[in-house]
Amino acid sequence: MTKDKKVEFVIKTLKELYPTVPIPLDHRDPYTLLIAVLMSAQSTDVRVNQITPLLFERADNPYDMVKLSVEEIREIIKPVGLSPMKSKGIHGLSEILIEKHAGKVPQSFEALEALPAVGHKTASVVMSQAFGVAAFPVDTHIHRLMYRWNLSNGKNVVQTEKDAKRLFPEEVWNDLHLQIIWYGRQYSPARGWNLDKDIITKTIGRQSVINDYNKKQI
Repeated sequence: MTKDKKVEFVIKTLKELYPTVPIPLDHRDPYTLLIAVLMSAQSTDVRVNQITPLLFERADNPYDMVKLSVEEIREIIKPVGLSPMKSKGIHGLSEILIEKHAGKVPQSFEALEALPAVGHKTASVVMSQAFGVAAFPVDTHIHRLMYRWNLSNGKNVVQTEKDAKRLFPEEVWNDLHLQIIWYGRQYSPARGWNLDKDIITKTIGRQSVINDYNKKQI
């Protein structure tokens, strides 16, 4: 199968499996999405969705957030991990949103990535899911699957994002990155992976990955 045919197969299969694509992180607006994405680093969306209601009950906008101390924020978000860094980032970016952006989340990659604790992936998620701007945020699921599907060499997430943007048409990026995440969780996880249930990898997967899987089954 040519690479173009593989790309078509991925898009078609994922569209059939996930005709509507829910956003994994619960949020109300761009600000609460930004905070939720920041909190999700090295944590699970399930854990973040358990903690954000407790935080947003106290502060769901930058003006209320800066009234909390970094220590108070840290105490609330401790269960998601990396709370010292994340609490400073949440407080610091809330101050900057008030000072520089009239309390609003900016709608540009450059302005978002200038905020404390906001990297390219977080900015990409916000641009895509809050503002509908074409982006392809790469998380661990997408990084793993792009390698398994032989669509990227898996060296790093920067290269994986470049490959994804080169291969897939821009108009499908915003849905597709979410579809791949859901597919990765459901059919192609890092642990407990069953190749028979993973139709995409079984059909177009990297031969070395399939061979390694089969060896482990013996």
